[in-house]
Amino acid sequence: MRDGDHVVAGGCLFSRTPMALVREIIRQRRSGLTLSRNLMCTEGELLMAAGAVERVVTAWMSIGLPWGVSKIMRHYVEGGTVAMEEWSHLAFGLRFRAAAMGVPFLPALTMLGSDLMGVGGVKTLQDPYTSELLAAVPALFADVALLHVSRADRFGNCQIDGYPHMDADMARAATTVIVTTEELITDEEVRRRPDRTVIPGFLVDALVLQPFGAYPHEVWGRYHADFEHFAAYTADIDARGVTTAVSDYLARYVHAPATFEDYLELFGGERLKRAQDAARELTGAGAATAPTHASLGIDGAGGAGARSA
Repeated sequence: MRDGDHVVAGGCLFSRTPMALVREIIRQRRSGLTLSRNLMCTEGELLMAAGAVERVVTAWMSIGLPWGVSKIMRHYVEGGTVAMEEWSHLAFGLRFRAAAMGVPFLPALTMLGSDLMGVGGVKTLQDPYTSELLAAVPALFADVALLHVSRADRFGNCQIDGYPHMDADMARAATTVIVTTEELITDEEVRRRPDRTVIPGFLVDALVLQPFGAYPHEVWGRYHADFEHFAAYTADIDARGVTTAVSDYLARYVHAPATFEDYLELFGGERLKRAQDAARELTGAGAATAPTHASLGIDGAGGAGARSA
């Protein structure tokens, strides 16, 4: 990734957000980025506060309805530090689908008659068959796609449990695709169930094994989102203001931990286990055991197995 790149992030809201990769972007002090994601969450807030992005393209930005529209977004967009471009959620999907297909646009009805038509400069065309007015939704070709998946093999063939969101089209729409995965499986296992491969390995440029790579966001069937953490984060913003609260958050959760495993230690094994149990309760799986250094990919000398891979 380079400064000034157009970056797209997989998942949706707090589902399968590539948080380990987002933290690394901030740690490497990237700047001038454009970030596109259908529904943004804390990843967009942290990148704004860190000065990594100069433009965000999204359909909505918040942790979720209980917390309302992002106060971080309001602070930086209304202050003129970050530009915001809004599209409908459907239009986002069509933009990635068009790019994945290699076509310049897709015709649609979405956004017609709304103010959003002018925000992104959407053009219209006439249906040659019915003469109906249609929106010509432009393809979104990104420089880099950041994705987090449930499992992958060494060749980068990726499987996603639960709703795949727009990740498959993002992978086909981007020049460079970087993936973190919860689990590495054998290529023999991939060949046994080829229908489960959502993103084929020939699209993937880099693959990193990183358990809990979306935390404090969720991965379906593996761990639940940490809503207590979200509540404490937003309460601190309310109490101390955007600049102070988020700067301190970045210092503690992004810059201070030397490795991602050190970051997870800030939450503790029992808290991570509760997140696992909550996710497995929804899927009918058994209770999780408390995560250990081995299960987090940390070798005996304290190094990260995922990092060395």
